[in-house]
Amino acid sequence: MNFSSADLSGASFQSAEFNRASFRNANLEGARFDKAVAIRSNFSGARFGAASLEKAEFLRCNLSGALLQGANLSKGDFGRGVFDKADLSNAVLRYASIARASFAGAKLAGADLSHAFMLGTRFAGTDLSAVKGLTQEQLEVSCGDANTRLPAKLKKPASWPCSD
Repeated sequence: MNFSSADLSGASFQSAEFNRASFRNANLEGARFDKAVAIRSNFSGARFGAASLEKAEFLRCNLSGALLQGANLSKGDFGRGVFDKADLSNAVLRYASIARASFAGAKLAGADLSHAFMLGTRFAGTDLSAVKGLTQEQLEVSCGDANTRLPAKLKKPASWPCSD
């Protein structure tokens, strides 16, 4: 399926399934992806402003450069996703699984990471100083580098930078 550059703002994809679909540069503002399943799909450059992806499963999906400001990703599974240089400002990722996902250079100011599962999540060059709900325990199982910025109350784990 190819939805590249399509205007799908406000569309409902609730409980839909996508395998290797392309939504590259699509307008998905206000769209509903609640409980949707997407595997190895391309959402790079897509605009998800105020979209809902609650309980969605976006496995191994490319969301690099996507605009997810204010999007609700709570309780979703985004394992091994690529969010490099994506804008997740004020996004909600409460209880989301972002295990082994990459957020290199992503914008996360105001994002809520409360109870997010972050095993092996990569934050190379990412500013985490203004995220909400981030704990030292989450950092201990994630990966960062010398350019990763943390909130003042947290410290870089001894295991950083992580080996591949």
